[in-house]
Amino acid sequence: MKRQWSILLAIIFALIVALFAVINVDPVKVDYLFGTAEWPLVLIILGSVLMGGFIIASTGIIRILTLQRKLKLAEKEKTILMNELEALKEKVQGLPGIEDEEGRHEKGLAEQ
Repeated sequence: MKRQWSILLAIIFALIVALFAVINVDPVKVDYLFGTAEWPLVLIILGSVLMGGFIIASTGIIRILTLQRKLKLAEKEKTILMNELEALKEKVQGLPGIEDEEGRHEKGLAEQ
């Protein structure tokens, strides 16, 4: 449902931008570092929206990749810790005086 709302809002935003851009078709002077040019305002508006969308998408992709890397590291750490836990459980089961899983108490550690 969240995805559907996102798509709906994106379509509404695109329609508003397109309507705004079509209304503003007058040529405007654009100054560059190396010169000037006259462009229709509709192209400048659409270009600005596309660049903004590209920047937002880029930061989102970087965030996703960072989170995926952290997840992979956390999964590796979990695997290592689970293996260590299993090894310690096996080691504890071999010691006298430790309760087993059913709660039975064997010889006390003080007797060793």
